[in-house]
Amino acid sequence: MNNPFDPSHIQEEKAEREARRLRLRSNLLIALFCAVLLGFAAVLYQTQIVNGDDYLTNSDERFLQREGVDSVRGEILDRYGRVLVSNEVSYNVKLDWDAMGADRLSILAQLLDICREEGVTWADSLPISKTAPWTYTTDTPLFYESKAETDDGEVEIKTVRTFLGSLAEKEACGWAKDVTKAQLTAGRLLTTMCQTFGLIEKTNPPRLKNRALAGTLAAAGQASGLLDESGSVTQADRDLAGVLYELYLRRYEVNNNPYIFARGVGITFITKVKERGLNGVRVEVSTSRKYSTSCAAHVLGYTGAIPAESSEYYKELGYPMNATVGRDGVELAFESYLHGSSGTRLIEKDQNDNIISQEWQTLPEPGNNVVLTLDTALQATVEDLLDQYAARQEEPGGMAAAVVDMSGGVLSLASYPTYDLSTFWENYAELAGDTENRPLYNRATQGLYAPGSTFKMCTAVAALSEGVITTREKVECTGTYTYYPPPYQPHCWNLWGHGNDNVTKAITDSCNIFFYDVGRRTGIARLQGYAAKFGLGEYTGIEINEYKGWMAGPEASKHFGQEWYEGDIMNASIGQGTSLFTPLQLANYVATLVNGGNHYQCHLLKELKSSDYSQVTQVCEPALVDTIDIDPEHLAAVKQGMYDLSKTYTMARWFDALPVEVGCKTGTAETSSKAASTNAVFVCFAPYDDPQVALCLVAEGGDAGGSLAEIAAGILAQYFSTGSSLNAVPAENTLLR
Repeated sequence: MNNPFDPSHIQEEKAEREARRLRLRSNLLIALFCAVLLGFAAVLYQTQIVNGDDYLTNSDERFLQREGVDSVRGEILDRYGRVLVSNEVSYNVKLDWDAMGADRLSILAQLLDICREEGVTWADSLPISKTAPWTYTTDTPLFYESKAETDDGEVEIKTVRTFLGSLAEKEACGWAKDVTKAQLTAGRLLTTMCQTFGLIEKTNPPRLKNRALAGTLAAAGQASGLLDESGSVTQADRDLAGVLYELYLRRYEVNNNPYIFARGVGITFITKVKERGLNGVRVEVSTSRKYSTSCAAHVLGYTGAIPAESSEYYKELGYPMNATVGRDGVELAFESYLHGSSGTRLIEKDQNDNIISQEWQTLPEPGNNVVLTLDTALQATVEDLLDQYAARQEEPGGMAAAVVDMSGGVLSLASYPTYDLSTFWENYAELAGDTENRPLYNRATQGLYAPGSTFKMCTAVAALSEGVITTREKVECTGTYTYYPPPYQPHCWNLWGHGNDNVTKAITDSCNIFFYDVGRRTGIARLQGYAAKFGLGEYTGIEINEYKGWMAGPEASKHFGQEWYEGDIMNASIGQGTSLFTPLQLANYVATLVNGGNHYQCHLLKELKSSDYSQVTQVCEPALVDTIDIDPEHLAAVKQGMYDLSKTYTMARWFDALPVEVGCKTGTAETSSKAASTNAVFVCFAPYDDPQVALCLVAEGGDAGGSLAEIAAGILAQYFSTGSSLNAVPAENTLLR
């Protein structure tokens, strides 16, 4: 019998237990290893056998795409560092025809449903009305020119017709007597587009393949006999047709710009798109313009996609075709400063439009920040006063105001009616279609108005400087100018006459007879010469779009299809006839007069600052265009007449309350406009002893220039009020601008 307490027995049992443990561990490791091998084999089988063809195709079909990346646009500030236009992060939606594949109709239908739910607007240039009844429209161009350089270096110009535009040209015929031309065109265009996209068969009459998606089959098409009466079109159908049209243009390279379906979409919209997994619908981060002011819309301008007619120009500058560029105003004028440098990157994608890798070739560089000469506080006051004045008129017409300093720097440039830049593109159709009020028309730089009596200072300076009259010489005003025999004997506005007036009194009284006689003796050639030196009928040099205007004379009469007669010099002398100037020209003319004859170029640019505001990269120096040698005695006589006018009863009630003395001149100009018989014009400057600012106001349909004195007083009160034009105090821990 074995002794359990035998040491040798105990050792045997212990060894046996260790062996069992070792066998168990070995078996577990073997089992685990086998499981791993089986799993690995399963993955290999799934990859190589089950999905082998898909992975092979995906590995073979890699797409390398070079993409232009727009730079961050510079900010726009006023003269005191107040930010007017900046940037904010936004999200844009782009569509890719190929990535959507065969399900593109379903994908687009779902995308449009989301847009309607979220109130998102999308790009649609299909020239068919967006609401029923469906008719052909002319909102988009039928064709445009495409320039390309041939192998021998010559430039070849081709006329590229849009898909629907070419059909419109061919099919706009009236072979159906009971169908209007527009209806017939719409029906043909819609039907043909449906056939192209495969929504209907190319039969005559066409047969529907998918009635629910045949968005191009309009009621007009039914009327033309192309469709049977059962064909119908819904708003959803029309919306789908517009998106298909946009995609078609780019797929067949009629329009090389990428299709940005929607801009500035919200997070909820993006979430819904992601949840549905819509192939070919890409949401990209971008920047959009943010407006910190509702003023100066005509000056600041707006941005948008590169217009088709300018595509070659921007392409030569290295812009990507999906770049955002300035389209008007300061945004356009200073595009080269604001835009910066675009970048490029290489993107590798698979067949499912998934980005595999990307590599920067050129990094984008942000644009410079543009500091303007504008005073935002003054601009807001001017626009508010114009609006108040218009509200008091029974039939308000357009108005304009221009305020400049003595070196041509523009402090305020206002046009009424105006618009809101933050909603510009949403309201563009309405704004552009308002042909009566023309809110997009910048009257301050493009409005051409007869100056009326505000021109009399120019006539006075010309006559005094050329020795035609002296400051003491008087001309008798009996109410009628009798130099010429009847019937041509023009009258003064005061039919009883002003008596004997010298130049100072004639300016205060605005005596027509005095200036008829002085102008006749001076002659049209010398009068034109001085007007040009004052910048009247000449470009001011301002950076945004402006019109040149006309100074009366033989050339202007010929331009307007009229004969020039010797007696026309009288009308020219008092600012009537064919003289047409912009409000900005008139304001700068007064500034040139009261600063002693130095005619400076008007400008909006004050300086440029680097993108991080760390340094000033450029300062705009006033550019002297011309100098008029005005004798101090002559200048004093003219200014005195303007000062005395400000002290008359009709003017003093507005100007006496100001902290500075003012010189002013009124004008009432005849016009051939159907809306009104006269325009009111008003110019002034202040302070009288040391001029700092000059301004011009014009009201279309205004009774007399004096009616604008209240507005002028309000503008000057804002400019000279304590703290109105001081720098804004910067917050702590912020970069100084």
